[in-house]
Amino acid sequence: MAKNKSKSGMSSLKRFIGNKNIVTVLGFAACIATLVVGYHFRVKDAISPTSLPVAKDTIPSRTLITNNHVGKIKIASTYVNEARNVVRNVKDVVGKYVSHKTTIPKGGLFYKEQLSEASEMPDAAFANIEDGQTIYSLEVDKESTFANSIRAGDYIDLYMSASDYNNENLVIYGCLIRSIRVLAVKDSKGNNIVKNTLAYGEPAELLFAVDDEMFDLLRETEWVNGQIKLSPVIYNKNYTAAANETEVASEQLQQFIREQVRDFN
Repeated sequence: MAKNKSKSGMSSLKRFIGNKNIVTVLGFAACIATLVVGYHFRVKDAISPTSLPVAKDTIPSRTLITNNHVGKIKIASTYVNEARNVVRNVKDVVGKYVSHKTTIPKGGLFYKEQLSEASEMPDAAFANIEDGQTIYSLEVDKESTFANSIRAGDYIDLYMSASDYNNENLVIYGCLIRSIRVLAVKDSKGNNIVKNTLAYGEPAELLFAVDDEMFDLLRETEWVNGQIKLSPVIYNKNYTAAANETEVASEQLQQFIREQVRDFN
């Protein structure tokens, strides 16, 4: 009897499996179930909120971002996944600067192109001026900068040329200050010139830092009504790499400037 029941059960199972209509219905149901499960998973993943850093208040250009500037907001993952340039972690925001000519509004997200490292900021080198130094602005033009080839970070020597008031036939020329690091090159509107192309403006001033005593010396050359001319001289990359400490190269020229200023006054 047991064998007959077993054979009967197997026969029924074979007939069930062999029924094409039933198999089709089951296959269709399995596909529907898979689609439903997959749909719900994708919807849940899409609407699942992701926490992003956000500006608590408006953050102006050039501002160093601290923890006090940053809050958090939850946004649908779909938006986050599509906006690949959005910054997702607070640690990637704090310690950065708001880029030049950029303002982050209150409640605004942080985007990669809005943030800069300190070294990437215009005039960043000005923040590292040592005590006892002053920034001097030397008036220049395209010709005196060797066809607009001097850039921030280059080292130059500063040469001086002048005529002695007491001897019209005597022309003085020589290196006044040696090994000066250029902090910035700017056009007449104060914009940084960063490439050797006219599209970035004509050079109008070189900015560099010198000791206060040297600064006074350079200012004194301005008091003699243009009779003393200062000109930068740039060298190759090896000179810049091996630059020495900035120093007055000629005590004789320094003394000459003092005497000319005294006579002029």
